[in-house]
Amino acid sequence: MKIKVVENKILRALLISAGFISVILGIIGAALPVLPTTPFLILAAICFSYSSEKFFNKIISNKYFGKNVKDYLEGRGIPLKAKIAAVSVLWISIGISSYFIGILWVRILLPSLAVFITWFILKEPTSE
Repeated sequence: MKIKVVENKILRALLISAGFISVILGIIGAALPVLPTTPFLILAAICFSYSSEKFFNKIISNKYFGKNVKDYLEGRGIPLKAKIAAVSVLWISIGISSYFIGILWVRILLPSLAVFITWFILKEPTSE
């Protein structure tokens, strides 16, 4: 992915802030099964690609998730194992949440969102 740091200082500060918020959410997502990790880290990498080459390089060179983020940004897709894990955790979480929430519109909305997210994950190329 090409890095193009914007010149506008306010926009750069906003992008760096959004990047760090995404990193924090990604770290929280590593501990909570209902919150995804990699999508937040991909978002952080995109924000940093426009605001800070240093932080962008830290994301894509991380030994735990850097390869997945870099592969996705370069169009190589998502590993099959990650797709299976993401869709499984998604549907288990949505199923449990829908069971315990008594509000009808929420019970309809959650599975609808899960269908969309599942479609999005499965339509992405599968990497090796």
